[in-house]
Amino acid sequence: MKKENKKLDQLFEKFENQWDVESPESNHEQRFEQKLKSKKSNWKRFVSIGIAASIVLILGLSIFNITPKKTEELQFASKETKQTDSIFTILIEKELEKIKEKKSPENEKIIADALKQMRTLDNDYDKIIKELETNGESKQIIYAMISNLQTRISFLQSVLQHIENKEQKINIADEKTM
Repeated sequence: MKKENKKLDQLFEKFENQWDVESPESNHEQRFEQKLKSKKSNWKRFVSIGIAASIVLILGLSIFNITPKKTEELQFASKETKQTDSIFTILIEKELEKIKEKKSPENEKIIADALKQMRTLDNDYDKIIKELETNGESKQIIYAMISNLQTRISFLQSVLQHIENKEQKINIADEKTM
């Protein structure tokens, strides 16, 4: 035991003037806490971007005097969640209208399949809304809600693009036969 103590003493003597014995400045703790508070989490940034996008869309849609239909279903949700839902719902309805306007015998099967897929996505959304109502707002539920709404819009846009591409091919084929 004495031998080990002697080795430790020698080690400390060897590094005697190399130890960092300075103390931090008196306001070090306050500056550190300020830095921690000033950094926003990704979730806060995501929410602030979402709110800003919602406001822009609401202003844009208010110009056309469009009123959202689903606000009654989300009575238990926050104002931002209701606004997000309303905006996405309006966009989804517009895309559905565009697809229904394209209905023709050539597109009937595509549109029927798309509407069937939309019912599936709507059912998933209803489950998310029930979860939101049961458990309240949480990051995961809000993310699932927004993700479902974005998926529906993207899906409808891709169906619309597919229909337009098909119509162009038919028009090109008709022009070649003339």
